[in-house]
Amino acid sequence: MKELRLLCWNVNGIRAVGRKGSLDWLGRESPDIMCLQETRAQPDQLEEGLRQPHGYHAYWNSSEAKGYAGVATFSKTEPARIQKGFGTEQFDAEARTLITEYPDFVLLNVYFPNGKKDAERLKFKMDFYEAFLKFADSLEAQGKRLIVCGDFNTAHKEVDIARPKENEKISGFLPVERDWMDRFVAHGFVDAFRHFNKEPNRYTWWDLKTRARERNVGWRIDYIFVSQNMVPSVSMAFIMPEVMGSDHCPVGIVLNMA
Repeated sequence: MKELRLLCWNVNGIRAVGRKGSLDWLGRESPDIMCLQETRAQPDQLEEGLRQPHGYHAYWNSSEAKGYAGVATFSKTEPARIQKGFGTEQFDAEARTLITEYPDFVLLNVYFPNGKKDAERLKFKMDFYEAFLKFADSLEAQGKRLIVCGDFNTAHKEVDIARPKENEKISGFLPVERDWMDRFVAHGFVDAFRHFNKEPNRYTWWDLKTRARERNVGWRIDYIFVSQNMVPSVSMAFIMPEVMGSDHCPVGIVLNMA
């Protein structure tokens, strides 16, 4: 049985995280796969240690808009196939999805849109959700074993947010967004962290302006979901609030592969 450790982190700007030295822990943690969201950089803007961490194959999907969105996957094992986006041009243009296929599973590293700006942006987010679900369903129908990780930009249940009543009319905790999360689960995707841990007060994002992290007034919006056929391979799921450098913290799972 081979153990595989996967970490996922919205870095809110990889250059800023790099300057703070916060990615030094990557060498210490040494995950088999590291998925980053909101990289906000082109690879040619980065020093080699960030662009191609030692011991990893590095894959980037960067937005043409400077300093915006973007995802990256660092993997010790070279995947059999890499795909940028999921085939819908209006969403793929924002560089929010990177798919890497391995012998035992398909990994989808996703930075879902934020809907707080205005009604138009909320519609874009919901349309993205629908298109992504259709794509994930198509992979599931092929019998693929799936891991979906990233910043979903929605707290699913009341237990996933410090102040549910105050935020029920705010994008990120709207009924329409939470209903989609329910549908995602109904389509056979399992929230790995909640599979092992039902405790409240476990968050992955805190507002920097109000120094909410010091008081742990947060939202759990970063997730790792797995398809039902992948659940038996997951031995652990965790959140790493002690890791600083972004307004998000990393989340992770441990897999036991035959």
